[in-house]
Amino acid sequence: MSRAVTEDNPTAGADDALAAAAVQPNAIRAVRVRRPGRWISAIILLLFVAMFAHMLVSNKNFGWDLVRQWLFWHTIIQAIWVTLELTVYAMLIGIVGGVLLAVMRLSSNPVSATAAWLYTWFFRGTPVLVQLLFWNNIAALVGQQVGFGVPFGPQFFHLDTNSTITAFTAAVLALGLNEAAYMSEIVRAGILSVDEGQSEAAASLGMRRGKIMSRIVLPQAMRVIIPPTGNEVISMLKTSSLASVIGVVELTDASESAIHLYFKAIPFYVVASLWYLFFTTVLSIGQYYIERYYARGSTRNLPPTPFQKLLRANLLFRTRRRRAEEIREALR
Repeated sequence: MSRAVTEDNPTAGADDALAAAAVQPNAIRAVRVRRPGRWISAIILLLFVAMFAHMLVSNKNFGWDLVRQWLFWHTIIQAIWVTLELTVYAMLIGIVGGVLLAVMRLSSNPVSATAAWLYTWFFRGTPVLVQLLFWNNIAALVGQQVGFGVPFGPQFFHLDTNSTITAFTAAVLALGLNEAAYMSEIVRAGILSVDEGQSEAAASLGMRRGKIMSRIVLPQAMRVIIPPTGNEVISMLKTSSLASVIGVVELTDASESAIHLYFKAIPFYVVASLWYLFFTTVLSIGQYYIERYYARGSTRNLPPTPFQKLLRANLLFRTRRRRAEEIREALR
């Protein structure tokens, strides 16, 4: 029972108030952490974006009318197909060769491991441009005729070097064989990321080495292999422009030829850049979903896709709008 306020005890009410305050603490008032640096950096970045957008719109030297006119020019479209073919063929050679070289590098056979190391050392140690020029002039090394048959023995048939290794073929070989050296290191890193206990457990069950590699190791290593491989594909799309030095008419070379024909440099550079950006965006989206596919076993809850984020944002907006309407109806 609380004590009554009397003349003998004038502080009884104050004591009761203090006791009640001790029993019922005040509600915690949450204060957001102030981050002025974040706002300042955001304003600066938005200012630069606005300046860049204003330059794109106001600078007439870009020649947007000419860009729209030449974006789907037949010469540009043909050159785009050549660029895509170079990228696809070179990456096929690079990926297949990279896997083989990585397996050889990790082999217990010293001859295979040494051969794979020498291949990687040579092709990573020389520029791609030099390799393109080398393959384009391969006839100067092996002669006009190349024979196939028993090593150091009789030859069954011959091929003309210049007609067999054209400029396009030389570009594919140079880009693909160079890419195989880089892909071998990517695949090797992915294989080494898998715990050795996985292979030991599979071997104890009687599985052969090839099946262990294809069924156990490589599927788990794909989580590590896919991101840098996607980066290599995007890089190959742009590196294929070096093929223009040996006469392959790809996107960059077609743009340069059009510049000399129409004497308009910037619009054709913009056209080439837009096409490169378009295909890079498509490849990045594909890489995202492939990474998501191989991440199924590593994360319990996969991050939402951009489409799922858009649906959630739309649902949240509609929910908030419905609640606001309900509140307005209740206040009427």
